[in-house]
Order: sequence, then structure tokens, then C-alpha cells
Amino acid sequence: MAAQDFNILLATDSYKVVWSQRRRLRRPGSSTRCILNRQCLMKMAGGSFWRSYLLFSLSALNVTPSHSQSDSFLQQKHDGRLPVRIKAVPEGTVVPRGNVLFTVENTDPSFYWLTNYIETLLVQMWYPITVATISREFKKILAKHLRATSGGVAGLELKLHDFGYRGVSSQESAALGGAAHLVNFCSTDTVAGLLMTQRYYSCPMAGFSIPAAEHSTIISWGRNREKEAFEQVLDQFPSWPVSVVSDSYDIFNACRNIWGDKLKEQVMERGHDSCVMIRPDSGDPAETLLQVLKIFEECFGSSLNSVGFKVLPSYLRIIQGDGIDLTSLDQILQKLSDEGWSAENIMFGCGSALLQKLNRDTLSCAFKCSYVETDGKGMDVYKQPVTDPSKGSKRGRLSLRRNSDGLMETVEEGAGKPEEDFLVTVFENGVLMLDLSLEEIRKNARLQHEEAESPLHNQEVVHTQLINGIH
Repeated sequence: MAAQDFNILLATDSYKVVWSQRRRLRRPGSSTRCILNRQCLMKMAGGSFWRSYLLFSLSALNVTPSHSQSDSFLQQKHDGRLPVRIKAVPEGTVVPRGNVLFTVENTDPSFYWLTNYIETLLVQMWYPITVATISREFKKILAKHLRATSGGVAGLELKLHDFGYRGVSSQESAALGGAAHLVNFCSTDTVAGLLMTQRYYSCPMAGFSIPAAEHSTIISWGRNREKEAFEQVLDQFPSWPVSVVSDSYDIFNACRNIWGDKLKEQVMERGHDSCVMIRPDSGDPAETLLQVLKIFEECFGSSLNSVGFKVLPSYLRIIQGDGIDLTSLDQILQKLSDEGWSAENIMFGCGSALLQKLNRDTLSCAFKCSYVETDGKGMDVYKQPVTDPSKGSKRGRLSLRRNSDGLMETVEEGAGKPEEDFLVTVFENGVLMLDLSLEEIRKNARLQHEEAESPLHNQEVVHTQLINGIH
């Protein structure tokens, strides 16, 4: 939907329209206040525990609906601005699973129903939050293997390229997901994400790409002229890094007889800043990469880095963009390491597993009511299904603090101290109160050394280890 057509009164579930208009369906007595909170429930998701999650895109989602264009009581009384207050952790903050991310409350007693009404819109934040969290898990895995096989993490921000633009459901998804990935990396082909970070996060250029051949640009030369197709790419970009897909027919023949023989001199003439990146795009990723590395070692040689792992000459690298997800990435890098190869040799691209193969249940995102005021009296409320304790919700006015062990925990029932609260007002009465740049968000989301040592997205962890903040 075009921005000029957006009407927040229509951005909700149908049942909420009925609920907001029928006083008896709302709550008993005369209600004046309602507080809802957002968290990711403490439950098994997709066969594994996600131990923490990263808040992103609240600013973009808040700015868009801050004005309603309908002729309504909201328009008449508040000039279309939403009389709500949103308190949240600053974007980019990594919060342990099961804790509150943000709270929403009405600021006008007449609009106590509004917090529930905008739930539909705010729940959609599950998507950028999940993408940002998954992207950060990729970064943990890459950092772990890069440090182990090279002695450092140089170039980490360019190690995972966003290939997901064509695989998502809409332009809006591409923008939100592409921008979420850019919290953690600076490598992307998803232009919509770049435009979003320019518009909402004060970043002129958040990510980078390189000239890349695709299958159509290679096969249009014909099978017998594959060498000429490759050579044309090198000639067109003599001083740029280039990516050349090389599996249109026989990846191993292309690497040995074309790149490693017929075009060997042209490849060796290039430097680190104009390296050739060979892209396999089919077959078993780990086995294909190992065979390609061995062929290139035979043709171009290799050297040992400071920690004893093999590295190809700086003018030659590989980018693997087929079959990459969190599990396969870890397995591939481990197999390469077992064979003595450094992670320095490889970059990765990821499409569907980064931006599309996920849903609201990936992190068990939930938005629940925790506090109401009726007839002048406050009441802590919650849900506690007997059939599924993991769906139990928090009660009362919530805050987020760091406990004596240094771990984040949610304080319920209004018992928190304001000076200890990580939740800050980011949106109030139609005004964005905290407007962070992408640079600031990236700083909030940066990896800690111990996280790179032990990524935990896909390990079996007992429930008691996850309670309130072990991450």
C-alpha cells in the first residue's frame, strides 16, 4: 500500500474494530488505561532454543502511522496523532529471550482501547526483529570460525551477502528485512534495505556490492565460449573485485582449465582490491568448496597464515551462495577447517534462509496485556493457560534491568526502579522521541568476544538455563 493511502484505523484486525466500538466488550467498569508488552516467549521454537533477540525497526514502523488521514474522533481531538506512549530498549539492543522488549500504553483515558487496536501493526515487528536476530547468529558463526582459522575477525562485516531481495513477499519485506541484515553486515544486493536505512536511519550508504555475472550472462555466450564469457567480465572491471558464477556446465573444469590455465595470467595480475571471486552455485556446498579449493591450490598455490591455516593468493576468493543457512554454514566452515583451510578464503551469500524462511513462531513473538485501570483502580493482569505454561504472560507494569549477576531481567508488578530501567520512551503522542542512526544501532548490536566463541542458536539447552537472561 502506498504511504499516502495509509490509514491506521484500517491497519488492524476486523474483530478489533467491533471491540473498540462496543464498550461492554472491552472491560468491566469504566476503563481508562491499558498497557501491553512485547516479548519472545520462553518456548521451544523450530526444534531449538533461541537464547536472545535483537530489537530493530521500531523507528521506521512508528514514523509511518503517526498521522491518520481519516475523518474521526482521533483526527478531531489529536490531529490524527496517536495518543500512545511506547517505551522500548534502544534499537540494536540484544535482549535475552523471555524478557520485555517494549511496552505500549495510552496517554488519553478516552483511548484506552487504542493499545489493543494497534497491536496488529506492532506485532508485525516480528519480521525485522527475527531477520536481525538470525543475521546476528550468522555473524557469530562466521566470527567463531574466522577467529579460529585466521587469528582475528578482519573483514567479518563483509562475510555474509544478502541475496534475498527476489525471494521475499513484497517490496516492504525487502526493505525491512534488508535493513535488518544491515545492522550486522555491510554486504548486500537488496537495494530496498539501503533505501530504508537512508530514509529512517541517517545512513547515506549502509552496504556494498560488487559487479557480478549471473548465469544468463555466461550461458548467452554458448557452452563452447565459456572462457570468453569469463574473460569479458575481467576486461569490463579491471580494477574492481568481481564475482563470476562458474557452474553453468562443469564447475571443476571451469576452475582447473579456464581459471587455472587459460585465464591464469589475467587472474594473477589482479590484486586484493580487484580479486576474482568464483561462485559455485550447485551441488553439496562443503564438498564442492573443498574440491574447488584443492584445484585452486594446485593451480595458484597457497600459503599458511599466522595460525597455520591455508589461504589462497589475495587475488582469488570464493563466494558460496547456494544452500546456506545457519546449520549448513557452521558445517561448511568446520569441514574446511578440518581440511586445513582458513575461513578467509570464503564469502557467503544467503537469500531465503535470511529473509523468507521464517515466521512469527521462529522466535515465538507475543504481544500481551499486563495492566489495566478500571474505575480509578489499577490491576495487574496476565494469561496462564493450563495446557501450555510457556504461553504464560507477564503481569503489571514492566521494566527491564540488569540484575546482580549482570544479566538482563524483567521486573513485574511495577516493582522496578525508574533509574535502573533499560526501557526508554521512544514514541509519545505521534512524536518519535528517540531517533538513532544506523551507526548507533550497529554499536548496540556489536558482538561480544564470548558470543563469537559459542554461538547457541541451534544447541540443546535445558529450560532452566534460559530463565531471565542467560545468553
